[in-house]
Amino acid sequence: MAQITTRPATMAEWDDVQAALTGGGDGRSCQCVWPLLPSKEWSVTTVDEREQLLHDEIEAGPAPGLVAYVDGRAAGWIRIGPRTAQARILRSRIVKSGSDEPLDDGDVWAVTCFSVRKEHRGQGLNASLLEAAIDYARDSGARVVEAYPIATDTTKTSSNSLFVGALSTFLGAGFHEIARPTATRAVVALDLPGAAA
Repeated sequence: MAQITTRPATMAEWDDVQAALTGGGDGRSCQCVWPLLPSKEWSVTTVDEREQLLHDEIEAGPAPGLVAYVDGRAAGWIRIGPRTAQARILRSRIVKSGSDEPLDDGDVWAVTCFSVRKEHRGQGLNASLLEAAIDYARDSGARVVEAYPIATDTTKTSSNSLFVGALSTFLGAGFHEIARPTATRAVVALDLPGAAA
């Protein structure tokens, strides 16, 4: 059986972050900075500029996500961090209409992206990444973790569209659905009692 481990993404993991993001899908072109940039800024950045933005973010710390490893090889990525640091999310109609939390609350963290290499899809890696991300958020003092997954109970979609995660993955991790702002997107939340102060 394959061994799955995770680590917060620091500069020591930079090559592993890139390996996780470039294994198929939109990770290579997005560099997981889509949640950070308003639409106008996003549309004028190049792939190299996006990679540099992610590099600078990881270098500045704290880690904006985690890398998953399968038998020691980089296999997946999850972005998690304070919602207030993810500018596009704060402007999203899905978040504005579906979240119960004040938009300026820095204790609310958000999971906004998964990227799993093609050869590791269908092995439950997203669930492992999410479990580790919840622990990371709790240890970092988050009060609530939100996410905005695809409502897979009513919608069929492509693998690339599932970069925000599948509703079933979050429900399986103990999140509860708090809103369905559109037919295809849900807002889910998980309270983190006992989060570090």
